[in-house]
Amino acid sequence: MDVGGKPAPKTRKTSWKKDPAAVKEDILEVATIAFAAHGLSGANINEIAAKTETSKRMIYYYFGDKEGLYCQVLERVYASLRSSEDKLNVAGLDPVAALRRLVHATFDAHSNAPHFIRLVMIENIHNADYLRKSEIVPQLNRSIIVKLEEVCARGKAAGQFREGANALQLHWLISAFSFYNVSNKATFSASFGGALFGRPAQEQLKAQVADMVLAAVVIGYDPVAWGADQSD
Repeated sequence: MDVGGKPAPKTRKTSWKKDPAAVKEDILEVATIAFAAHGLSGANINEIAAKTETSKRMIYYYFGDKEGLYCQVLERVYASLRSSEDKLNVAGLDPVAALRRLVHATFDAHSNAPHFIRLVMIENIHNADYLRKSEIVPQLNRSIIVKLEEVCARGKAAGQFREGANALQLHWLISAFSFYNVSNKATFSASFGGALFGRPAQEQLKAQVADMVLAAVVIGYDPVAWGADQSD
């Protein structure tokens, strides 16, 4: 507040001239929330600009247009999810333990990334038209397949995994369980109640998902996570 008792003018959070990377990241962060909530058509560039304390002109300077901003938001959320998986070192683990850890990590990563889930759902409405334009996302997604291929190869060599164990199929299975847990939370809860979404029940579901994936590829695997209490 100034000496005249009037509020001091609001200053920008960051200066595009002094720190353009910070401004760009701020725009992407706000745009992620906007696109996840309203989709590509519903998100408003003027509202995004106001919340980032920048300008529509500056957003277009960095991203070209609204679709360019949306594409970079997609790349950013994919990069964030893959980064959490890449940090997981399973090379020194027994193949069965390594696969279990990868399942648990993917389940948790999806649970912690609701914006990613919503944006993927929105992009599927667009038939992945914008994702196909990205040269970055296929490279990002390759990393988890490579990690699963390595685990499968070690499991087969040790005589623990079935010869038909396939990294891409495993990724599909793991992603399907993990994605549905977040994407359909609202409708599932409305239909059947929210008992499965409390912390104890989520931990139990995560263990059961790992059991189902392991049972599909590990020779003689005996599931251990079934039958426990699933209440909140």
